[in-house]
Amino acid sequence: MRLLIIGSLNGQIGAASQIAMSRGAKVSQVDDIDMALASLRAGKGADMAMIDVNLPIKTLVDSLANERINLPVIACGVNTDATAAANAIRAGAKEFLPLPPDPELIAAVLEAVAQDNNKLVFADPAMRDVVSLAEQIAPSSASVLINGETGTGKEVMASYLHSHSKRADKPFVCVNCAAIPENLLESELFGHEKGSFTGAIARRIGKFEEANGGTLLLDEISEMDIQLQAKLLRAIQEKVIDRVGGTKPVPVDIRIIATSNRDLAEAVAEKTFREDLLFRLNVVTLKIPPLRQRPVDIEVLSQHFARKYSESNGLSERHIDASAMAKLKANPWRGNVRELENTIHRAVLLCQGDVIGGEAILMPDGSATPATTQSGTEVNAAAQGASLSDTSLVGRKVADVEKDLILNTLDHCFGNRTHAANILGISIRTLRNKLKIYSDDGVAVPSANADYRFPVRA
Repeated sequence: MRLLIIGSLNGQIGAASQIAMSRGAKVSQVDDIDMALASLRAGKGADMAMIDVNLPIKTLVDSLANERINLPVIACGVNTDATAAANAIRAGAKEFLPLPPDPELIAAVLEAVAQDNNKLVFADPAMRDVVSLAEQIAPSSASVLINGETGTGKEVMASYLHSHSKRADKPFVCVNCAAIPENLLESELFGHEKGSFTGAIARRIGKFEEANGGTLLLDEISEMDIQLQAKLLRAIQEKVIDRVGGTKPVPVDIRIIATSNRDLAEAVAEKTFREDLLFRLNVVTLKIPPLRQRPVDIEVLSQHFARKYSESNGLSERHIDASAMAKLKANPWRGNVRELENTIHRAVLLCQGDVIGGEAILMPDGSATPATTQSGTEVNAAAQGASLSDTSLVGRKVADVEKDLILNTLDHCFGNRTHAANILGISIRTLRNKLKIYSDDGVAVPSANADYRFPVRA
């Protein structure tokens, strides 16, 4: 745990630092937000920031967002009133901690951040086999490829690997290759010099240097542009990187963990992923099974999330009854653990009393959750619908059928590109390219995260 303290905290800085360090945190301190940003740009990463409530917290939060630095911010204050705490939360702080510091409270916050990063909850034999292999390979420095559907917990598994490795006391740095625009990803990975491109207002140390000595997670690596893959391959093979606009190589020592929700062998065949990079990354593959293939985990994860969100919402513990559990086990969980977590969080808030019944297991729009099992009547209706659908395909162009499939799937996912690409079995980049073509042709395309449903297309 790396803790960055911003501000003097009215003389309480020493006590807060000592408490955090006694709990295993590595603490650094700066006087103001400009110094904090300079420290982060210089590669002195942090897992959490504690900031004096009297400093402009929104400025910090906005600056972190603009520079794509993912850092939870905790506001702290001495003898501050409820208004100051509420304003800090509104400004973007995750929590407010009163000072003088309470050792147990600081310990709880540090533990919560650490647990969010690497806590694995499982009981199913299918998952136990994966974790056993992970523990076996964790002490090595070998590259690892983690494969699995969206929401199965690939990033949590990567963090678990790091925490059980010989680099556990060094940084664990994550880059989401799908979330960062192509023209910025190179700078994000390798850093840049001041003035190397428009917007490069200062030297910025990239994630490779920030992770030096530790582990770098390349999340959804299949979405990386193939030209940048060549530079990544060189960095992994030669253990040196070149900052954008830099004049000399920078040596790095890191372990690479990559994740993908696609079959990278197929991406190689499609010529969207370099085969030599796949060989370099794929020393060991951890295949995380989807939640629908881990029935025991559905139960233990549901109970875990019920406890977690009961506590975080200040409620007495909610228990899941048999009817609710039956609905949970019947759901196909296309969004896997992430979808299950959201469903249980919703159920904790919607249930009446201390028991979560079947009526509280709902979709975000209040509709019933889908089931993997169907009655005979439903099966016959589905078969008849499939037959009619098959007949309607005769005489249609392949491109038109593909367009309808893509748009209907996107509609089903309420505009969520990542989920739709996962269901369709294509990369998100391929999906975006096709949607642009449709849009240019004047076809209505569901907006991202749309909260409405488009008419079903024939």
